[in-house]
Amino acid sequence: MASSSTATPLLYACIAFNTTILSEHVATGSASSKASSSPAKVLPGLKHKEASQKQIHKDGKLLVNSLSLSPSEFPPSEAAAGGLSFIAIIEEGSLSKDITFGFLTNLQKKFFATFDPSSTDFAQLPYFGCGSFNGTLQKMMYEQGATQAGKQDALRTAQKEIEGVREIMTENIERVLERGERMDTLVLKTGQLGDNARDFRVRSRGLSRRMWWKNVRLMALLCLVIVFLLYLFIGFGCGLPGWSRCLRK
Repeated sequence: MASSSTATPLLYACIAFNTTILSEHVATGSASSKASSSPAKVLPGLKHKEASQKQIHKDGKLLVNSLSLSPSEFPPSEAAAGGLSFIAIIEEGSLSKDITFGFLTNLQKKFFATFDPSSTDFAQLPYFGCGSFNGTLQKMMYEQGATQAGKQDALRTAQKEIEGVREIMTENIERVLERGERMDTLVLKTGQLGDNARDFRVRSRGLSRRMWWKNVRLMALLCLVIVFLLYLFIGFGCGLPGWSRCLRK
């Protein structure tokens, strides 16, 4: 554990795998010493779900800001990185939420630049297994919590994330609208198909009637032909045209 006499609104920060703290820094002061006990209360309740989660937990006058990563955001070879949580503790009202979470995002980037997830199995590390990062953590807490340039950097990071989320939401809305247009087209085509089907049924019924009458006429004509042939066949033996030889008998 490291300490510093440099004042910063960021009283405490740490990186943990599940409940195992890998690196931390506590600023000086009574509030900071109280802050160091908060992670033990918060870490067991942090969940690593399908997406990274940003949460704020209140512990008295302290705000515990956490960024919990998700295993689904990493390839299988780096899945252990999805169990990491980045925590920053401040006094209520001392630092804006955007700057605090911007700091945590920058902290994540800096930590992964030092401990590459592709070559580090965070699940196998002991307590303070990344203690060599404590000095970097101390420096970042002061720069991004106390200096104007650092605050602006953290704020820009937070704004970029907001813009990224906004772009994703815009793309999702556009996809929904596009699907809506496609649905309208599908409904129109379905209506046209229904109209065509009705027309086909009407035409089919008309054609069936015409074919039935045609068959009736053909059958009537065939019956007439058969009767005429019978008349001729019998007439040849009985004498045409009146079957006189047969009628005398």
